[in-house]
Formats: sequence, C-alpha cells, structure tokens
Amino acid sequence: MTRFPFFRLLSLVLIVGGLSACAGDKDKDKLPPEEPVEKLYNDASSLMDRGEYSDAAKKFAEVERQHPYSQWATRAQIMEAYADYQNLDYDAAIKAINAFIDLHPGNAEIAYAYYLRALCNYERIADVRRDQGFAHDSLKDLQEVISRFPDSPYAKDAVIKTALVNDHLAGADMEVGRWYVGQKLYIAAIARFRNVVEKYQTTSHVPEALERLVECYLALGITDEAKATTAVLGFNFPGSDWYQDAYSLLVKEHLTPESNSESWIGQVWHGVF
Repeated sequence: MTRFPFFRLLSLVLIVGGLSACAGDKDKDKLPPEEPVEKLYNDASSLMDRGEYSDAAKKFAEVERQHPYSQWATRAQIMEAYADYQNLDYDAAIKAINAFIDLHPGNAEIAYAYYLRALCNYERIADVRRDQGFAHDSLKDLQEVISRFPDSPYAKDAVIKTALVNDHLAGADMEVGRWYVGQKLYIAAIARFRNVVEKYQTTSHVPEALERLVECYLALGITDEAKATTAVLGFNFPGSDWYQDAYSLLVKEHLTPESNSESWIGQVWHGVF
C-alpha cells in the first residue's frame, strides 16, 4: 500500500491553514471597526430617529457583537427587533425577539418582547380568502401576552386585538362556508358554520352562521336541527334580518322554530350565548 509521507501531509496542513488564515483576514476586514459601545448605540438610535430602520438594526446588532457583555447589549437586542419590525422585516424581528426571550426571560422589557412578537404576526394577517397561519400565530402570541403579563400596559391592547383576530378568523370560516353552500356541499358548509358558533361566539358573524346552518339543514332535510337552530337564533337575535330570513325559510317548509335540548345547537347554545 502506498504510504503518504508525513512531511507532505504536514505541508498540506500548513497550506490549508494558511488559506484559512487568509480567508479569516479577509472576513475580518469586512467587519465594521471596533467602536465604543455608547457611540454605537447612539448612532443606531439616530438612525432610528431618521427612519433608516435597516441600517439601525445592523448597528444595534453591532452593539451586541462588539460588546456582548455590556449592559447596552441586552437593550440593543430588543431595539434591533424593533428596528426590523419598523422595517417590516417581521421574520428578522421575530428571530431577534426569540433570542431575547431565550436569553433574558427576567428582563424588565420581557413583556414588550412578547407583545412585539404578537404584533409581527398580527400585522401580517392577510384577507379572509388566504391562509390564516399568521392569524392563528398572532392569536396564540396575544393570548400569551394576556396570560403572562395581565397587569402590563400591553395586555389591554392584546385583548382588543384578540377580539379583532377572532372576528377575522370567523370571517374566514364564513367565507369558506358560503363557497361550500354555493357548490351545494352542505355538510362541509355546516362544519364551517358550526365552528363559528362554537369557537367565535362573541363575534359579529354568529347570527349569519346560525341562519346559514338553517339553510344547510333544510337543504339536507334535517328539519329538527333547522327548527332548533332557528329557535336559538330568534331567542338571541330576535330583531336581526338573519332571524327573519331563517324564519321565512321555515315557513316555506311549513315548519316553525322549536327548541330541542337533544339537538346539537340545543346542547351547546346555553354555554355559547
């Protein structure tokens, strides 16, 4: 077997090492020069004030890189996340926030960090016809702010935004449910409308969801559920147009609203409304 001479191996190591050192020197040349921590932080703050958020985020990151153990580094982390948020770079902001939460769970700014993460998802909520992943992520984050920091100044706004997100998610289910009705896919539509009634009961979509359920039940010949759902709709929203529509549908079928404790709606509506 041919042996590889040791001096050749040593020479190869030295050559590779030399190349690595050269590459390291080049990388080092690309890094910003070392600066006093106060200057770095103040420069980053000035960039924020001028609305130069991308450059500000980079400058705050330099504070942490150059002075990782200073008291400024911790503050710079959350400011980097805020700069990314202002720059609409939500993925970068969430990455910085998650690092801050992991490293500084007891920091005075921890409540704000959770709130800022919720905002990053909240502001990416698309219209009701698109995927609602960001809406669900936002809802989870907002509820975490409320449960972890109920006395913080961010909890009140989180409660308001939670209601808005729930309304949005209910609207998304309604949009899909209506489409199913248009395609005469009544069982699939019922699943969407029931979800609105069960999960988003405090939203403005509930009266329509109940009326749409009546439509679907009648289309499928499930008259007992149709009568019971109309009764619940009339009891809770007696003056609404949705009740009038549901009542008219029953009359056309020679039916009247009738409570039924054994029906699906009869079993859940006491805990819903």
